[in-house]
Amino acid sequence: MTRSYHSPRRARDAADTRRDILRAATELFSANGYARVTVADIAKRAGVAPQTVYSSAGGKSDVLQQIVAESVAESDSAATLAAIRETSSVAEAMTLLARGTRMGNEGGQQVVEVLHAAIPVHEDGARLWEQSTGPYRQALTEVAEHLRDKGLLGTDVERTADVLWFCFGFGAWRTLVRECGWSWDEAEAWLARQAIDMIGGNV
Repeated sequence: MTRSYHSPRRARDAADTRRDILRAATELFSANGYARVTVADIAKRAGVAPQTVYSSAGGKSDVLQQIVAESVAESDSAATLAAIRETSSVAEAMTLLARGTRMGNEGGQQVVEVLHAAIPVHEDGARLWEQSTGPYRQALTEVAEHLRDKGLLGTDVERTADVLWFCFGFGAWRTLVRECGWSWDEAEAWLARQAIDMIGGNV
């Protein structure tokens, strides 16, 4: 019999290498666009061999999917949802939702820009878009369900979730902050007011 060997140091080194690869890829995708970046470019930026990129994180498509997955995981929507479930008014819920989605979009804005450029040219753009937006939209659906359970909706959950996506999805934040030059504070306050008016007016 042979005993499997586990080295904590080796595991840490592998995790550090993978982190360096994903960071390098994010920077390159953001600066040059997904289509123009090669695995060799990522390897050079990360200071590793191309084969190390493949063995640690996969091909270019795999790397991007991991970047997206980590960004989704870091958005901390669970904390925002927990706070919203304690509210009893549309204004309270929308104010918290504006803050939570603002923090997620502000913290992940580089990844959002990478996505925006990658979707049209990615090998499986539809699946990548679903990966990036699915958990986000599910969280907004749960907010709509909370409002329904509190008797604050005059329409159905699905329609309300769509309105919340319109107000707080990637596009809303990107349009106001990146394209129109608003500050994040201005965008947060304005989007919260729009959502309060829409949802409070029964959409």
